[in-house]
Amino acid sequence: MIRKAKPISESETVLSEVMMPAYANHYGSVHGGTILKLVDEAAFVAATKHARKNVVMASMDHIVFKHPVNIGDMLNLRARLVYVGHSSMEVEVEIEAEKLKEGKTLKIGSANLTMVALDEKGRPTRVPGIILRTDKERLKSKAALSRRKTRLLKGD
Repeated sequence: MIRKAKPISESETVLSEVMMPAYANHYGSVHGGTILKLVDEAAFVAATKHARKNVVMASMDHIVFKHPVNIGDMLNLRARLVYVGHSSMEVEVEIEAEKLKEGKTLKIGSANLTMVALDEKGRPTRVPGIILRTDKERLKSKAALSRRKTRLLKGD
């Protein structure tokens, strides 16, 4: 069954959560693992909205935390598809921390995750394509395809 391509905006997702003491170490800095879990959740939602299937993470590229995230910060994660293959989707997640009392927003980092759609038997299944409407979307999709080719050559 061929599925109609969808615009990126249809599955774009924003996940926001206030960072609480349970997420942090004794210095008040949020654990990197907590942030990575939220990155995975944001990518999961965007990929699921696009595929309307079960999805799992196949890979995540490296991530650099440019600033610490502290207790009381609002963590905002923006997830959007940048590339779609047959059953895989690359989702870009941008991470920002909003210092609520200061009204200041810091770019924390970004990650690209490969999510794979699964059928009811747990096997990879075809997903709709994406409609690239802007030069920026086309550029990001081209870069994602290049990353995919590099991963496949390395055997990742």
